[in-house]
Amino acid sequence: MIKIKIAKTSEDIKIIENLGSVIWREHYIPIIGLSQVEYMLEKFQTIEAIENQLKENYQYYVLLFDKNPVGYLSVLVKDNSLFLSKIYVLKSDRGKGIGKFAMGFIQNKAKELKLNSIVLTVNKYNSNAIKAYEKMGFEKIGELVQDIGGGFVMDDYKMEKSIERF
Repeated sequence: MIKIKIAKTSEDIKIIENLGSVIWREHYIPIIGLSQVEYMLEKFQTIEAIENQLKENYQYYVLLFDKNPVGYLSVLVKDNSLFLSKIYVLKSDRGKGIGKFAMGFIQNKAKELKLNSIVLTVNKYNSNAIKAYEKMGFEKIGELVQDIGGGFVMDDYKMEKSIERF
């Protein structure tokens, strides 16, 4: 059974930090390299970084499969859209409908908040994720290159799905 739990406690945040450490290394090293993965984990996925994001109104959720934490997501209401900042599932638990369930949760949250769309950014070389998002009705609406420090950039597509399409 799949469940989604809002991250409220320091234990929840520690679970997210641990999941991020595993998922980012298994997924992103082939795409952006070990150095950038390590830099980004330190900058965006430590307990301190997550706590700071929570103070900036990001909401984090733990994805549970049979009561075990297997992934997480993060959203932020921004410019009448729901910004999907993060959605990650452990490699060993992909293909079980967890991501699809999580996207349904995100779409329902956007509807409840009466927002116009869901917006996300995705690495231009993350072809499997791009295909999955397009299959769910997201469209590329732009390109973003963001300097994140340390000599690294995020080279992304910005994608959007209008609420009317749900």
